[in-house]
Amino acid sequence: MSRITAFILVALAIAASACNTVQGLGKDIERGGQAIEKVAR
Repeated sequence: MSRITAFILVALAIAASACNTVQGLGKDIERGGQAIEKVAR
């Protein structure tokens, strides 16, 4: 498993466990995507 895939899975797990609403989940996923974009640059 590549590091990026592992990072994505961990980020999704954290986002899913950290939010209480569907809207919160969307925001957490968006922040996770932004973090991945920063790492990819």
